[in-house]
Amino acid sequence: QGRLVESGGGSVQAGGSLRLSCDASGYTFRDYCLGWFRQTPKGREGVAAIDPDDNTNYADSVKGRFTISKDDARNNIYLQMNDLTPEDTTMYYCAAAYIRVPGSPNCRLHHPVWSGPDWGQGTQVTVAS
Repeated sequence: QGRLVESGGGSVQAGGSLRLSCDASGYTFRDYCLGWFRQTPKGREGVAAIDPDDNTNYADSVKGRFTISKDDARNNIYLQMNDLTPEDTTMYYCAAAYIRVPGSPNCRLHHPVWSGPDWGQGTQVTVAS
């Protein structure tokens, strides 16, 4: 079993940038969908996801501002967040979802693969207006 440890959160002014990192020790990236979620009053919402082939998808609210990437050699996942707004303020979580049907992974954010992922402990992002 792997472990997910986020870092890189903090406080910035609106319009600023942050880069979140997730140390995903123990995970074989080709076997997992990897993603970033954030906490809302309704629960955790998907922000960005990436599959083993580096295909990505994003929530509409972050498209064009956030970029997910991974480093397979270092077992790290990243979320570059630009043009931040106060609405982006919340806890952000790294997630890993096991791909049960290998060969044609579907890691889109609303796919059932995300029904029970592994979670990190989260990192706080605060954007001041």
